[in-house]
Amino acid sequence: MKAKKRRWKAQLTKQLYLWHWVSSAIALVGMLLFAFTGITLNHAGSIGSEPEVYAQDALLPNELQADLAAATDSLPYSVVLWIEEEFDLSVAHQSSEWSEYEIYVSLPRPGGDAWLLIDRESGEVMYERSTRGMIAYLNDLHKGRNTGFAWFVFLDVFSVATIIFCMTGFFLLLVHAKRRPSTWPLIISGFLLPFILIIFFVH
Repeated sequence: MKAKKRRWKAQLTKQLYLWHWVSSAIALVGMLLFAFTGITLNHAGSIGSEPEVYAQDALLPNELQADLAAATDSLPYSVVLWIEEEFDLSVAHQSSEWSEYEIYVSLPRPGGDAWLLIDRESGEVMYERSTRGMIAYLNDLHKGRNTGFAWFVFLDVFSVATIIFCMTGFFLLLVHAKRRPSTWPLIISGFLLPFILIIFFVH
């Protein structure tokens, strides 16, 4: 019976090590990124950055102005292609706000912002893009701000891998707890510390 129990424990420990190893490999870069940006977000007020602004304008050709005049609530394909060539900018799947005199396309992005404005009367097209630097870019990746569907999926995968990494690490601590007397005090301290800080120091 004891031999069977030892075999079961050995198999369980082996599986825990396997899952711990795989999850750590998947989550490694993400954990380093999120730990670093946790520091930069916590000190965002003291990390200054001057936004860089790029602006460009052009005049929509007459034939495309006619295509635009015939449209009602979405940019014609011909205008979309012209914008891509003229501004090196994709607006094919971007929503736009239409008024009697202008069309406004918001183009938010990590670490900055951008917009495109089309004057429906004159055909003038104005584009502006601002960037706040690499730290702001990484901070927005941390928050998932304006990062798109692919990053949204990555955050979910990374979160699951991190949970598996932490839980398998916890169970491995339990396996070795008898040989390491400091295990339980450290676990309890790590569990209680956030609650103590929240109750007494977070207002």
